[in-house]
Amino acid sequence: MLKRLCPLAYLEGDGIMSVRILVLNPGSTSTKIAIYEGEKPLFVESIEHSREELAKFPEINDQYPLRKETILSQLDERNIPLGSITAIVARGGLLPPVKSGAYRVNDDMVYQLKYHPQNEHASNLGAIIAQGIAQDLGIEAYVYDPVTVDEMEPIARITGLPEMERKGMGHNLNMRASAIKYAQEVGKAYDELSLLVAHLGGGITLSLHKGGRIIDMISDDEGPFSPERAGGLPVFQVIKMASSPEYDYKKMMRKVRRQGGLMAYFGTTDAREVEKMIAEGDKKAALVYEALAHNVAKNIGKLAVVVAGRIDAIILTGGMAHSEMLVSWIKDRVAFLAPVKVIPGENEMEALAQGALRVIRGEEQAREFVSGD
Repeated sequence: MLKRLCPLAYLEGDGIMSVRILVLNPGSTSTKIAIYEGEKPLFVESIEHSREELAKFPEINDQYPLRKETILSQLDERNIPLGSITAIVARGGLLPPVKSGAYRVNDDMVYQLKYHPQNEHASNLGAIIAQGIAQDLGIEAYVYDPVTVDEMEPIARITGLPEMERKGMGHNLNMRASAIKYAQEVGKAYDELSLLVAHLGGGITLSLHKGGRIIDMISDDEGPFSPERAGGLPVFQVIKMASSPEYDYKKMMRKVRRQGGLMAYFGTTDAREVEKMIAEGDKKAALVYEALAHNVAKNIGKLAVVVAGRIDAIILTGGMAHSEMLVSWIKDRVAFLAPVKVIPGENEMEALAQGALRVIRGEEQAREFVSGD
């Protein structure tokens, strides 16, 4: 039985301090929940919500009671006392541009996510639900490395039109967690290394880490195509297509974000299906799939020149980093730049838990979110 000592510490039967973290990650059609005891996951669960269930709610914010009750019910079913939770960490929603690391959930953040998010997405509910539960328990709630982490240097923002600038938006949570994990494995501080990280998932983003910051990034709308994203496209052809009578803004966005990449060529976002086609002798599948690797490698090269090729390691992460075929093609093209480390998987829940744990242990300081900073 756990005996409460303070909001950050518990004493187990053997007298060892223990930290128990509730991790929340609301997705479009799922709510992922986990409890970590220190670095050890007690359970990780993904609760699916049917489209019929979610269709009852006109706005994403209206899903709050459903999502919160789903979380509390899951904890009750697993006999996790609410009073045993040390802190809560949630996936960061679409906030205005922020720095990397942890942010304490406050009223200003919740207001932004409710009424002025950068875009509508279920992840915006993460901090809102976390605050609702945390306030009842008298504990802290955090978000960690939101999608909108933007620490890019001024020179990296410049485009060919003054009306547009490049922005840091991508799979920051997993990319930064992979970079920190690599630094720990080699016995060095994260901020001492120059690392290039490619997240190979449904969308593909790449980031350059130096001095403990993500100083440059290639987002999924300008980089390699992926299982469902079109990636960077020839802009003259994009303008022509977008200007044609059959397309409007929504249709065009759907085409490049949900119907591009492998989906456009093969009608599937499952790379394993494409690899099966290749194994059966499909030459088009082999060409397109290797072209994906070719584009990843080319964009790794684009970021490498930012630091004049001075890179300690190239890290491949995300779900497609499980593919030996894809990884080998990328390695063949970029290994001359730096050693290639493969850390496969999305790893979002672990990354959130590890981030909160560093704050609790005093290894990092949580920032205070202030709108307009």
